[in-house]
Amino acid sequence: MSFKELLAAKHPTAWVDFECNRISEEHLCRIFFKDGRPVDRGALRAMMHSTYQYLEGMEPLLARLAGSGYELHALSNYPCWFEIIEDKLQLSRYLSWTYLSCTGPMEGLRKPDPQAFSRVLDHLGVPPDQAIFVDDRQSNVDAAAALGMPSLLFKDANNLQAQLQERGLEF
Repeated sequence: MSFKELLAAKHPTAWVDFECNRISEEHLCRIFFKDGRPVDRGALRAMMHSTYQYLEGMEPLLARLAGSGYELHALSNYPCWFEIIEDKLQLSRYLSWTYLSCTGPMEGLRKPDPQAFSRVLDHLGVPPDQAIFVDDRQSNVDAAAALGMPSLLFKDANNLQAQLQERGLEF
């Protein structure tokens, strides 16, 4: 099934409800497809685990940033499956899984909702100009920037490194 076919076949709200912890993984697998066909939960989790990998250059960049004392947090629209990513990539060596739509202070909120960014800033106790937001979606970057948060559109690790250094980060 192509990604386009998958989008056409899936339940219209199931994924977002799962991301926001409004439904369980078991429930997601029961309703994922509009036509009611079953989802093999174990196979889906295994497939996801096998496909996660660092984008070229990102692991050393994260290591340098974290090693230089910068506080790094994930701000992600993602369900409890972030644990699969953690198991595979061990991102917590470099960042905290603090702001996820499925749990913690951001539970139920998703980017680009301005409340998601405000919640993060309130929780961190910093003004918008003291945080840098990086995302691969322009709509999320625009929403954070509208609140006064310096925001960078992720293209690749080299570009991100250059943008961070242009903003005065040293690592």
